[in-house]
Amino acid sequence: MPTPRIEIDLNKLAHNAREVMAACSPKGISVTAVTKGVCGSPIIAGALLKAGITSFGDSRIANIKKMREAGIDAQFYLIRTPMASEAEQVIKYVDISFNTEISVIRLLSAQALEYGKIHGVILMIDMGDLREGILPAHIKPMLAEIKGLAGVKLIGLGTNLACFAGVVPTEEKMREFSNFVEDLQQHHDEQFEIISGGNSANHQWISSAQDVGLVNHLRIGETILLGVDPLNREKIPGLYTDAFTLIAEVIELKAKPSVPQGKVGQNAFGNVPQFEDNGNVQRGILAVGKQDIDDTAITPRIKAQVLGASSDHLILDVSGLGLEAGSTVEMDVGYSALLRAMTSPYIEKVYLP
Repeated sequence: MPTPRIEIDLNKLAHNAREVMAACSPKGISVTAVTKGVCGSPIIAGALLKAGITSFGDSRIANIKKMREAGIDAQFYLIRTPMASEAEQVIKYVDISFNTEISVIRLLSAQALEYGKIHGVILMIDMGDLREGILPAHIKPMLAEIKGLAGVKLIGLGTNLACFAGVVPTEEKMREFSNFVEDLQQHHDEQFEIISGGNSANHQWISSAQDVGLVNHLRIGETILLGVDPLNREKIPGLYTDAFTLIAEVIELKAKPSVPQGKVGQNAFGNVPQFEDNGNVQRGILAVGKQDIDDTAITPRIKAQVLGASSDHLILDVSGLGLEAGSTVEMDVGYSALLRAMTSPYIEKVYLP
């Protein structure tokens, strides 16, 4: 089979999706599967659809378009604030978008009228993570204007935590969000259909909270794909962490010193690397690199140490493992490595039924 490749176990992904839905459903929370980590793969979306997922979220219009054109019959959310320049594409391919800018919502309104559609809008509220979102104190004027716009319908509020600043979605923080929503509904004659409380980082909260407040929706990507809690990258009991297997081929195997010889400056990526003197080691070079994966987010399934990577070479210490040129090495991937691998045209995608 071709290398490098990433093998994708669709049964394990379907299992993870069912388990996540089973954990959320008793608490009145629906799940939108986030596909940006797999470049909007229609094959993966199809497997999740069969498992019971009914909506997909992605940050890229191209991914949503790809899934729609492949016949994925589901509701689609654009989970990144739309660009003004893509307003027409949003209306053509997206059912609901997460928004923070009133100027963009005006454009969506105009395009929706041209296409004879009603587009769903969810306003994102910044609860402290300092990525996208409207500050709570600034929300009320937007509510009033959106009510007067034709072609768009305000259907909900959302928030996002633990992505940029790492703010944890604790029970206290989630209660603060629900209280904010409740106040808006009571004092401004609103009744929101969707209260989207976060992402895979909400796993600990959803597992332990007795009362989830008004939250009735989550956007789940990493937990379904990799079976881990993004707050600590620990395995979630009952989920598979090996649905994706990165396989790369050894193209050079030689014993070399562990410390470079000569004056060390910046490497190809502008870093000055540090080295530990371990004497001579058997260095295996694999035909994959930073252009394809994040070498800090891979774990070989053999007792090899990742020494680093350049754009198209991954270097491992494979001392004592008996590899040779042409051998292949299987590796687990973290989220950032998966994201690059699924985006890279140089890595073959092999789907296991």
